[in-house]
Amino acid sequence: MNFMDLSNYPRFYIVLFLRYSIVAGLAFIVFYILFSNKFSRIKIQKSFPKVTDYTREVFYSLLSMGIIALCIFMVRSPHIKPHTRFYWSVSDYGWPYLILSVLLALLIHDTYFYWTHRLMHHPKLFKLFHLVHHRSTNPSPWAAYSFHPLEAVIEGLAVWVIVFTIPIHPIALASFGLLMIVYNVYGHLGYEIYPQWLVNSRIGRWLNTSTNHNMHHKYFNDNYGLYFRFWDEIMKTTHPKYEETVREIVGNQKPL
Repeated sequence: MNFMDLSNYPRFYIVLFLRYSIVAGLAFIVFYILFSNKFSRIKIQKSFPKVTDYTREVFYSLLSMGIIALCIFMVRSPHIKPHTRFYWSVSDYGWPYLILSVLLALLIHDTYFYWTHRLMHHPKLFKLFHLVHHRSTNPSPWAAYSFHPLEAVIEGLAVWVIVFTIPIHPIALASFGLLMIVYNVYGHLGYEIYPQWLVNSRIGRWLNTSTNHNMHHKYFNDNYGLYFRFWDEIMKTTHPKYEETVREIVGNQKPL
Protein backbone atom coordinates (compact mmCIF):
# COMPACT_ATOMS: atom_id res chain seq x y z
CA MET A 1 0.00 0.00 0.00
CA ASN A 2 1.68 3.19 -1.18
CA PHE A 3 1.14 6.38 0.74
CA MET A 4 -0.98 7.81 -2.10
CA ASP A 5 -2.67 4.50 -2.93
CA LEU A 6 -6.25 5.03 -1.77
CA SER A 7 -7.51 1.62 -2.86
CA ASN A 8 -7.82 0.45 0.76
CA TYR A 9 -9.28 3.72 2.03
CA PRO A 10 -12.95 2.70 1.46
CA ARG A 11 -12.45 -0.21 3.87
CA PHE A 12 -11.69 2.21 6.71
CA TYR A 13 -14.69 4.38 5.84
CA ILE A 14 -17.02 1.39 5.64
CA VAL A 15 -15.96 0.20 9.12
CA LEU A 16 -16.72 3.64 10.62
CA PHE A 17 -19.97 3.90 8.66
CA LEU A 18 -21.21 0.49 9.82
CA ARG A 19 -20.35 1.19 13.46
CA TYR A 20 -22.12 4.56 13.33
CA SER A 21 -25.15 3.26 11.42
CA ILE A 22 -25.69 0.22 13.63
CA VAL A 23 -25.06 1.80 17.04
CA ALA A 24 -26.73 5.18 16.38
CA GLY A 25 -29.47 3.57 14.31
CA LEU A 26 -30.43 1.06 17.00
CA ALA A 27 -30.40 3.77 19.67
CA PHE A 28 -32.60 6.01 17.52
CA ILE A 29 -35.09 3.23 16.72
CA VAL A 30 -35.43 2.17 20.37
CA PHE A 31 -35.55 5.58 22.05
CA TYR A 32 -36.98 7.87 19.37
CA ILE A 33 -39.39 5.62 17.46
CA LEU A 34 -40.49 2.46 19.27
CA PHE A 35 -40.38 3.34 22.97
CA SER A 36 -40.14 7.12 23.22
CA ASN A 37 -43.24 7.28 25.44
CA LYS A 38 -42.10 4.43 27.68
CA PHE A 39 -38.75 6.11 28.31
CA SER A 40 -40.13 9.66 28.60
CA ARG A 41 -39.33 9.75 32.34
CA ILE A 42 -35.60 9.55 31.61
CA LYS A 43 -35.59 12.01 28.68
CA ILE A 44 -33.06 14.68 29.59
CA GLN A 45 -34.67 17.47 27.57
CA LYS A 46 -38.38 16.80 27.17
CA SER A 47 -38.59 18.18 23.64
CA PHE A 48 -37.31 16.34 20.58
CA PRO A 49 -35.03 17.58 17.82
CA LYS A 50 -36.59 18.52 14.48
CA VAL A 51 -36.21 16.48 11.29
CA THR A 52 -33.86 19.16 9.99
CA ASP A 53 -31.65 18.55 13.03
CA TYR A 54 -31.45 14.83 12.28
CA THR A 55 -30.65 15.57 8.64
CA ARG A 56 -27.86 18.00 9.54
CA GLU A 57 -26.38 15.59 12.08
CA VAL A 58 -26.30 12.70 9.60
CA PHE A 59 -24.86 14.86 6.81
CA TYR A 60 -21.97 16.16 8.90
CA SER A 61 -21.40 12.74 10.44
CA LEU A 62 -21.02 11.16 7.00
CA LEU A 63 -18.57 13.91 6.04
CA SER A 64 -16.64 13.64 9.31
CA MET A 65 -16.30 9.89 9.04
CA GLY A 66 -14.62 10.36 5.68
CA ILE A 67 -12.02 12.63 7.28
CA ILE A 68 -11.51 10.43 10.36
CA ALA A 69 -11.18 7.35 8.13
CA LEU A 70 -8.49 9.18 6.15
CA CYS A 71 -6.58 9.92 9.36
CA ILE A 72 -6.67 6.23 10.30
CA PHE A 73 -5.76 5.17 6.76
CA MET A 74 -2.74 7.48 6.71
CA VAL A 75 -1.35 6.28 10.05
CA ARG A 76 -1.55 2.72 8.72
CA SER A 77 0.40 3.64 5.55
CA PRO A 78 3.85 2.02 5.05
CA HIS A 79 5.51 5.43 5.40
CA ILE A 80 4.08 6.15 8.84
CA LYS A 81 3.16 2.78 10.38
CA PRO A 82 6.79 1.71 11.05
CA HIS A 83 7.26 4.77 13.26
CA THR A 84 4.19 4.03 15.38
CA ARG A 85 4.00 1.62 18.31
CA PHE A 86 1.76 -0.88 16.55
CA TYR A 87 2.61 -4.51 17.25
CA TRP A 88 1.15 -7.51 15.44
CA SER A 89 1.65 -10.57 17.64
CA VAL A 90 -0.45 -10.78 20.80
CA SER A 91 2.31 -12.84 22.41
CA ASP A 92 4.66 -9.82 22.31
CA TYR A 93 2.85 -8.30 25.30
CA GLY A 94 0.24 -10.92 26.19
CA TRP A 95 -3.53 -10.77 26.51
CA PRO A 96 -3.57 -8.93 29.88
CA TYR A 97 -1.68 -6.01 28.37
CA LEU A 98 -3.87 -6.05 25.25
CA ILE A 99 -6.93 -5.61 27.47
CA LEU A 100 -5.14 -2.97 29.55
CA SER A 101 -4.13 -1.09 26.41
CA VAL A 102 -7.80 -0.57 25.53
CA LEU A 103 -8.31 1.17 28.88
CA LEU A 104 -5.10 3.17 28.37
CA ALA A 105 -6.35 4.25 24.94
CA LEU A 106 -9.61 5.43 26.52
CA LEU A 107 -7.70 7.41 29.16
CA ILE A 108 -5.41 8.98 26.55
CA HIS A 109 -8.35 9.84 24.33
CA ASP A 110 -10.29 11.28 27.25
CA THR A 111 -7.39 13.60 28.12
CA TYR A 112 -6.87 14.57 24.48
CA PHE A 113 -10.59 15.18 24.04
CA TYR A 114 -10.97 17.30 27.16
CA TRP A 115 -8.17 19.71 26.29
CA THR A 116 -8.86 19.98 22.56
CA HIS A 117 -12.55 20.39 23.36
CA ARG A 118 -11.85 23.24 25.76
CA LEU A 119 -9.52 24.82 23.24
CA MET A 120 -12.21 24.73 20.56
CA HIS A 121 -14.49 26.63 22.93
CA HIS A 122 -12.12 29.58 22.83
CA PRO A 123 -14.03 32.52 21.33
CA LYS A 124 -11.54 32.84 18.47
CA LEU A 125 -11.88 29.16 17.53
CA PHE A 126 -15.43 28.21 18.42
CA LYS A 127 -17.23 29.31 15.23
CA LEU A 128 -14.53 27.92 12.99
CA PHE A 129 -14.17 24.50 14.63
CA HIS A 130 -17.01 23.66 16.99
CA LEU A 131 -20.18 25.58 16.12
CA VAL A 132 -21.46 22.88 13.77
CA HIS A 133 -21.50 20.33 16.57
CA HIS A 134 -23.19 22.76 18.94
CA ARG A 135 -26.04 23.43 16.55
CA SER A 136 -27.40 20.29 18.19
CA THR A 137 -28.53 22.01 21.37
CA ASN A 138 -30.74 18.99 22.01
CA PRO A 139 -28.66 16.23 20.42
CA SER A 140 -29.80 12.88 19.09
CA PRO A 141 -27.72 9.71 18.58
CA TRP A 142 -27.02 10.89 15.02
CA ALA A 143 -24.92 13.76 16.41
CA ALA A 144 -22.09 11.40 17.39
CA TYR A 145 -19.87 12.45 14.46
CA SER A 146 -21.58 15.71 13.55
CA PHE A 147 -18.44 17.87 13.25
CA HIS A 148 -17.15 20.65 11.07
CA PRO A 149 -14.39 19.22 8.81
CA LEU A 150 -11.74 21.04 10.86
CA GLU A 151 -13.03 19.51 14.07
CA ALA A 152 -13.16 16.11 12.34
CA VAL A 153 -9.40 16.43 11.70
CA ILE A 154 -8.83 17.10 15.40
CA GLU A 155 -10.94 14.07 16.31
CA GLY A 156 -9.17 11.86 13.77
CA LEU A 157 -5.74 12.81 15.08
CA ALA A 158 -6.64 11.25 18.43
CA VAL A 159 -5.77 7.88 16.86
CA TRP A 160 -2.32 9.23 15.98
CA VAL A 161 -1.77 10.29 19.58
CA ILE A 162 -2.68 6.81 20.81
CA VAL A 163 -0.58 4.78 18.34
CA PHE A 164 2.47 6.97 18.91
CA THR A 165 2.12 6.85 22.71
CA ILE A 166 1.54 3.22 23.71
CA PRO A 167 2.19 -0.20 22.19
CA ILE A 168 -1.14 -1.21 20.70
CA HIS A 169 -2.38 -4.22 18.76
CA PRO A 170 -4.93 -3.77 15.94
CA ILE A 171 -7.42 -5.83 17.98
CA ALA A 172 -7.08 -3.36 20.87
CA LEU A 173 -7.41 -0.38 18.54
CA ALA A 174 -10.54 -1.86 16.96
CA SER A 175 -11.99 -2.54 20.43
CA PHE A 176 -11.23 1.04 21.43
CA GLY A 177 -12.99 2.27 18.27
CA LEU A 178 -16.10 0.26 19.06
CA LEU A 179 -16.23 1.46 22.67
CA MET A 180 -15.69 5.01 21.49
CA ILE A 181 -18.71 5.06 19.16
CA VAL A 182 -20.91 3.30 21.73
CA TYR A 183 -20.04 5.87 24.39
CA ASN A 184 -20.28 8.72 21.91
CA VAL A 185 -23.80 7.67 20.92
CA TYR A 186 -24.70 7.26 24.61
CA GLY A 187 -23.41 10.77 25.29
CA HIS A 188 -25.73 12.15 22.61
CA LEU A 189 -28.62 9.78 23.32
CA GLY A 190 -30.83 12.37 24.97
CA TYR A 191 -31.84 9.84 27.63
CA GLU A 192 -30.13 8.88 30.87
CA ILE A 193 -29.91 5.08 30.96
CA TYR A 194 -27.34 4.70 33.73
CA PRO A 195 -29.05 3.08 36.74
CA GLN A 196 -29.35 5.07 39.94
CA TRP A 197 -27.06 2.71 41.86
CA LEU A 198 -24.26 3.28 39.36
CA VAL A 199 -24.61 7.06 39.26
CA ASN A 200 -24.49 7.15 43.07
CA SER A 201 -21.58 4.72 43.40
CA ARG A 202 -17.95 5.65 43.95
CA ILE A 203 -17.04 4.47 40.45
CA GLY A 204 -20.09 6.05 38.84
CA ARG A 205 -19.12 9.46 40.17
CA TRP A 206 -16.15 9.47 37.81
CA LEU A 207 -17.97 8.18 34.75
CA ASN A 208 -19.37 10.65 32.27
CA THR A 209 -23.10 10.40 31.69
CA SER A 210 -25.48 11.26 28.89
CA THR A 211 -26.91 13.92 31.19
CA ASN A 212 -23.48 15.47 31.62
CA HIS A 213 -22.85 15.83 27.90
CA ASN A 214 -26.42 16.83 27.13
CA MET A 215 -26.05 19.73 29.56
CA HIS A 216 -22.90 20.75 27.71
CA HIS A 217 -24.91 20.96 24.48
CA LYS A 218 -27.72 22.84 26.19
CA TYR A 219 -25.61 25.41 28.04
CA PHE A 220 -22.47 25.44 25.80
CA ASN A 221 -20.08 25.61 28.75
CA ASP A 222 -18.70 23.19 31.36
CA ASN A 223 -18.77 19.37 31.20
CA TYR A 224 -16.01 19.00 28.61
CA GLY A 225 -15.11 15.35 29.28
CA LEU A 226 -15.90 12.33 27.13
CA TYR A 227 -15.69 9.03 29.02
CA PHE A 228 -14.70 10.23 32.48
CA ARG A 229 -15.17 13.23 34.71
CA PHE A 230 -11.62 13.40 36.11
CA TRP A 231 -10.54 16.50 34.22
CA ASP A 232 -13.81 18.35 34.78
CA GLU A 233 -13.48 17.76 38.50
CA ILE A 234 -9.78 18.67 38.61
CA MET A 235 -10.25 21.82 36.53
CA LYS A 236 -13.57 22.69 38.22
CA THR A 237 -15.48 22.76 34.93
CA THR A 238 -18.42 20.64 36.05
CA HIS A 239 -21.73 22.45 35.57
CA PRO A 240 -22.96 23.57 39.03
CA LYS A 241 -26.35 21.91 38.51
CA TYR A 242 -25.03 18.63 37.11
CA GLU A 243 -25.31 16.52 40.28
CA GLU A 244 -28.81 17.79 40.97
CA THR A 245 -29.94 17.20 37.38
CA VAL A 246 -28.60 13.67 36.94
CA ARG A 247 -29.94 12.49 40.29
CA GLU A 248 -33.38 13.86 39.49
CA ILE A 249 -33.44 12.03 36.13
CA VAL A 250 -32.16 8.66 37.39
CA GLY A 251 -34.57 8.96 40.28
CA ASN A 252 -37.38 8.75 37.71
CA GLN A 253 -36.27 5.35 36.46
CA LYS A 254 -38.00 3.19 39.06
CA PRO A 255 -41.61 3.77 37.97
CA LEU A 256 -40.88 2.82 34.33
